[in-house]
Amino acid sequence: MISDGEDVAILTMGHPGNFAVEACKMLQADGLHPAHYDMRFVKPLDELLLHDIAGRFTKIVTVEDGTTVGGFGSAVLEFFAANNYTPEVIMLGIPDRLVEHGKPEELHRECGFDAVGICKAVRQISGGIFPSKSKSVSAVLSQGTKLN
Repeated sequence: MISDGEDVAILTMGHPGNFAVEACKMLQADGLHPAHYDMRFVKPLDELLLHDIAGRFTKIVTVEDGTTVGGFGSAVLEFFAANNYTPEVIMLGIPDRLVEHGKPEELHRECGFDAVGICKAVRQISGGIFPSKSKSVSAVLSQGTKLN
């Protein structure tokens, strides 16, 4: 765990964890205190940690710099479904579409997993000022893996 928190857990994979650290600082200034977990590896998933997270949080944001279809976030959703957990989840990462070339910071922003994008997702899932686009695990499974 990078930082403990309440209400929302941010699960990161790889370099975007740095964006989540920045986002947590920004959110704390607004009175939100999400927990941040560095999951370190996708295969195998840290199932003990995921059981702990699912027992503590009903709102989760996954962040990766890989594809959201079949990536880390999908693996987390599969784990939750297989273990009968039903948190509300927002997956951030590279969408299943063509992403134009650009500087890394531009692409992170375009794909929505920079610090500002993470802040938006946390505010959205916590019932903040952004309209909810998040889905429960059961809703995702009934519609396939597409979240937006």
